[in-house]
Amino acid sequence: MTGIAIEADGLGVKYRGGDGTWVLRDCSFRLPAGRVCALVGPNGAGKSTLLALAAGLLRPSAGSVHVLGGTPAQTRPRMAFVAQDKPLYPQLTVEATLWAGAELNPGTWDRDVAEGIAGDLPRGTRVRRLSGGQRTRLALALALGKRPELLLLDEPMADLDPLARQELMGALMAQVAEHGTTLVMSSHLLTELEGTCDYLLLVDDGRIRLGGETEDLLAAHTLLTGPVRETAPHTAVESRTAGRMQTTLVRTEGPVDTGVWETAEPSLEELLLAHLRSPRTPALLTPSAAPLAAGHREAVAAR
Repeated sequence: MTGIAIEADGLGVKYRGGDGTWVLRDCSFRLPAGRVCALVGPNGAGKSTLLALAAGLLRPSAGSVHVLGGTPAQTRPRMAFVAQDKPLYPQLTVEATLWAGAELNPGTWDRDVAEGIAGDLPRGTRVRRLSGGQRTRLALALALGKRPELLLLDEPMADLDPLARQELMGALMAQVAEHGTTLVMSSHLLTELEGTCDYLLLVDDGRIRLGGETEDLLAAHTLLTGPVRETAPHTAVESRTAGRMQTTLVRTEGPVDTGVWETAEPSLEELLLAHLRSPRTPALLTPSAAPLAAGHREAVAAR
């Protein structure tokens, strides 16, 4: 699959009332289609708001967002969204919920996929009597049964125990890989994301701080350990000192003097935590994540 799954240009949301706080502001990025993207950031950073905008559930206060080449309203039939609270009709049974999914998506519904994700959920039980983990499984069954081109998940595994989380994550990744689905998943489970996601968007203070291929972002950073001294010409993200030695995560700008520094590649968790603890570090977006210049965007749209 080629093309752009999500493109945001100067996207902003300002809540009405109170002090009119901006939840997102000047948020610009691109997400190529076919990627498995981790959307990470602290609580209140704007992750849920960004997903709701892409799903067409919110209107931006500034800027724009395009999904699968159109507005969210235009492309809604081609995507699926599972919110944190897993909204389902509580009075319906599991069987009736799956039937409704088939009726509402007659051209794309994949019964085998939906039934497989639903697994051993008791078909005659009403949704209101399901546990949190069971509702998560049912919500994912509806989303994947739709066979979406873009799947948006907001903290989907938060209420699952570790074994169920591993099982359901495996099933989710298998379906995404088989059908080439673009997946955007917000999560606080950084270690879990490291083995499943090939793309990263770090949201902090309403903006994209890091964006691009996970491997490229990791490769752009190095952990330097050596005597306490300046790390120039490299951009220091975070530095920690123990006695006469310091360890600094840097954004590598040219060759590293290995006569002075011991080097190591950071883990994804080390990279993300360092950037979250250092909010003044300049943003970094790889070429695939960087927004197009206005002239280039107009040229692409005219083709």
